[in-house]
Amino acid sequence: MRTAYTSDQIRAAEAALMARLPEGTLMARAAAGLASVCAGMLTASAGKVYGSRVTLLIGSGDNGGDALYAGARLARRGARVVAVLAGSRAPPGGRAALLGAGGRVVAYEEALARDLIIEADLVVDGLVGIGGAGALREPYATLARLCADAHRVVAVDVPSGVDASSGRVDGPAVRAHVTVTFGAYKNGLLIDPGASHAGRVELVDIGLGPYLPDPDVVALTGPDVADLLPRPIEETDKYRRGVVGIVAGSDRFTGAAVLCVAGALRAGVGMVRFASTAEPVRYVRTRWPEAVTTVLDGTEPDPVGKIGRVQAWVLGPGMGTDERAHALARAVLATDEPVIVDADGVTLAARDPSLLRRSAPTVITPHAGELSRLLGVPRDRIEARKLEHARRAAAELGVTVLLKGMTTLVAEEDRPVRVNTTGTPWLATGGTGDVLSGIIGALLSAGLPGYEAASCGAYLHGRAALLAVHGGAEAGAEGPIAALDVAEALPEAIRTL
Repeated sequence: MRTAYTSDQIRAAEAALMARLPEGTLMARAAAGLASVCAGMLTASAGKVYGSRVTLLIGSGDNGGDALYAGARLARRGARVVAVLAGSRAPPGGRAALLGAGGRVVAYEEALARDLIIEADLVVDGLVGIGGAGALREPYATLARLCADAHRVVAVDVPSGVDASSGRVDGPAVRAHVTVTFGAYKNGLLIDPGASHAGRVELVDIGLGPYLPDPDVVALTGPDVADLLPRPIEETDKYRRGVVGIVAGSDRFTGAAVLCVAGALRAGVGMVRFASTAEPVRYVRTRWPEAVTTVLDGTEPDPVGKIGRVQAWVLGPGMGTDERAHALARAVLATDEPVIVDADGVTLAARDPSLLRRSAPTVITPHAGELSRLLGVPRDRIEARKLEHARRAAAELGVTVLLKGMTTLVAEEDRPVRVNTTGTPWLATGGTGDVLSGIIGALLSAGLPGYEAASCGAYLHGRAALLAVHGGAEAGAEGPIAALDVAEALPEAIRTL
């Protein structure tokens, strides 16, 4: 499991550790790790460090010092290192170390005149560290924009312009190919939009571990998910493996029904009980004969009783938002079983918040637009501050929130927010969310709590998508996928955990 922390948590841990070490020890450790990563990148691209052109972008904080000391190490190996001062001051010890190793220090104006960023083999971003907040000021903002044209960029601890605690980006920000972070992951390296600026993240151990508190954010790894997934045993039958009731689809959106059932079946559910109007039922019967189907015409006094007993429900994909759908949603949410509410179900809940006032476990899976309607907050504000609003929704609504996006967040009150790091931009296609709902429903019916079911479901969904875009392998050429491809790749995604 990868654990991440806020800036305040990191600084407190650093202070506790520094009190026990000789002055400068932590910076020396950080600089050594940073220099090692930079040397590896130069060797991979040019075959050597000697003669390589390295430009350091230096602010006045500790990460500027880290960059200068790392630059001194590279200069001693023969690299041509130039430090660009973004202001009038630079950490004095680091500046002296670089000059003593044969590096040079130039002012911001000279760097622009000589194209030192664009022509460098490697640019090291040491402008703003984890204490930075808000939009970058000049000349930092201009230097961050110029990094977009650099060959390779390494960010020190966190890309400048990215809020380390939340992932917010309020203006120009460095887009790094690699971020070398010290001691522990920062929230902003895992959560978009900051995560998209970080590139590959390399963690350098500087000894903070014993001084860190409980994490603020966590990301499950493959072994974590493998440990959580339910496994059938010898005496298992289909009922013990989980029976999920799926209420989805309509005459207009028949595909949502087919895809949601696909997600549940391919995720390993014991049985699917599917209910909808006649047309989606016909499609599900044809594509998935394993599903037990029920036609609902809207006149049933007890639609839940007609569907039969289940251990969990999936409610919403493609079911519509008319009065019939609202009545059916109210009937399902009045049960005592866990429910995952998605798509049209979320829209109905935004119109009638009383639907979510229940004692049984509830998972909702909105994208930013749907969450904006639930919270009454503009969509762009949610997209800029995903961590804040996922937490707020979990607390205010009393549910487990899976906020969809390139880095999906799973929030539950009084728990660390979980970030899903699997997936691919190819997942941005119609119907993939319906598959995800089916996966989570299957896991809920097998007995996983909402927090675990949502986290594992998101991980499997992203992993299956990666297998699908690579044609069954985890690396190599990519190609477009459709939602059903994701469902079909789920068994392999589970087998390879």
